[in-house]
Amino acid sequence: MGEPQAEGNRTLDAIRVAIAAAEEKQAENIVVMDMRETFPITDYFLIMSANNPRKLHAISRNIQDMLQKESGLKPYLREGAEDTGWMLLDYIDFVVHVFRTEEREFYRLEQLWQDAPVVKLT
Repeated sequence: MGEPQAEGNRTLDAIRVAIAAAEEKQAENIVVMDMRETFPITDYFLIMSANNPRKLHAISRNIQDMLQKESGLKPYLREGAEDTGWMLLDYIDFVVHVFRTEEREFYRLEQLWQDAPVVKLT
């Protein structure tokens, strides 16, 4: 699926900032899913992997820092910790899921929400 239209540009710009922050800390397999037609609680999921607990923490911390610096956004809710293998950052319009690789394979959010289109951001 292509990029959604202008109504979500601020949200998509924030997601781009989050992706850049995640890539800076070597997040892997980053996927953006358009949840607007599938899940009434948020518009997008941003899902990524970290190959160890230290990277999981570094990625989620960098995302929070960069979103606050670049977009003035703070997470409404933070859940999880490095030792659980899953950090969730809820920014209302989008939710960031940072998984340790093993937990991502276990929870398989992309398969659970397979009706939600994947968004290609340029």
